[in-house]
Parts: sequence; C-alpha cells; structure tokens
Amino acid sequence: MNENQNKPKQDSPKNGIGEVSAAKSSNGFKRLLSRKWVTPAAFMVAAAIIVALMWIYQGSDNTKETSATTTEQTDTTVGNEAVKPDDQALEAGRKGEKLAWPVANKDLLDEVLPFFDANATAEEKANAVVQTNNNTFVPHLGVDFADPSDQPFAVMAALSGKVTLVEKHPTNGNIVEISHGNGLVTVYQSLSDIQVAEGDDVKQGTQIAVAGRNDLEKDLGVHLHFSVQENGKSVNPASIVGQSLTEEK
Repeated sequence: MNENQNKPKQDSPKNGIGEVSAAKSSNGFKRLLSRKWVTPAAFMVAAAIIVALMWIYQGSDNTKETSATTTEQTDTTVGNEAVKPDDQALEAGRKGEKLAWPVANKDLLDEVLPFFDANATAEEKANAVVQTNNNTFVPHLGVDFADPSDQPFAVMAALSGKVTLVEKHPTNGNIVEISHGNGLVTVYQSLSDIQVAEGDDVKQGTQIAVAGRNDLEKDLGVHLHFSVQENGKSVNPASIVGQSLTEEK
C-alpha cells in the first residue's frame, strides 16, 4: 500500500494565508472603528464629497447657461441672419442701380450651364440639370460662366449690398452671399481668392473674389456659379438683369 495514502491531506497554503489575512483585516477594521475619531472623520469626508458634488453640479448648470447665452449671441452676430441689415438702408444704398452680371464682360465668357426653366422645352431642361455625388439629377438654379481658355476671372458684386455669408462648402466650393434688402440676395459659388468678409458693405462692381472650382461641377473646370433669390426662391438671373429692383414707395 502506498504510504502517501495514509497521510492526512493538508490544506493549501494559499487558502490558509488568505484566511489569516482576512481575519487580520477584519480585526484591524473593527479596531479602527472602535477609535473615537473615526466616526467624525468619516462624517467630514462624506460631507466634503457631498459639497464637492453640489459645486460640480452647480458649475455644470452655469456652464450650460453660459453656453446657451453664447450661442444666442453668436446666432445674432454671425452668419446670414447675424449681419442682416435694415432693408430700407440697403434699398437706399442701391437706389437707381440695375442688377448686373457679376463679371467684367459677359461676352468674353461661355455660359456653360443655364438656369433650369420649368417652362422651357424638354431638351433645354435636360441641359439645365446637375448630377450630384449620389447619382441623382437636380435642377440647376443659377447660371454658370467659364473662360474659354479655362482661366480664372474676376467676380464682381452684381448689386450694392452687404455680405451676409462667406462659407467654404464641401461640394459647392467657396460661397459668398450678398443681401440687397427687400428679400433680394445674390449668390456666388465656386470661388477662389475671396476678398470680402461677412458684414462688409460692397458697392456694385466691386471685386469680391475670383472664379475657381468646386466638386459638384468639377467637369466645368474654372467657372462661376451665379444665382439670384427673391424671398428665398431662386429666379432666373437673365429675367431680371438690367432691371431696377428698388421697391417703389
């Protein structure tokens, strides 16, 4: 018979050490609680934690209020609505002017993409649509000009007004919008070398940028996309160029 089978089994040393350690920890914790200063100290620590949490919470609320205030101020001082001037002042500033093409000499440029006219023929409509990046076709709500030799050219303000938007768009390229009062806005896209900023007052014929490129109409090369909006609705620029758009009083 194997002698080892007659020997009594011994507990694992690890378990013995763990039990001893647990017992010592339990006894130490009881001795710690028995001391007179422990309870007040624990109370003070708990109170400090509560005060700290209240302070953090209050600070968070203040931060939210500050952020909301800052957002409201930003909305009223930056962007299209931010710098929207008084209509009467704008109309007075362009009194006697007639809407012009935003280039020095339109006859030297090619009209590479026309405005989509709902009353045009089917062929004309087909030539006035743009294919987007997701392979859908949308009406082209402006007029695009390009130099025959694919060279940059100056872009001018079509009418006196105030710059209410300067933006770099991911597909339409650099954009400038100018408000002229009474809901009239001219939009210039696919720009480079922008020379104005939001809030600037510009006179008709002032150079605001240079024709450039954009991703949406990259096949056109260097070009200018020009559109006109009246009360948020796009209109054919050709139908109002040469007209005085000042409201009669």
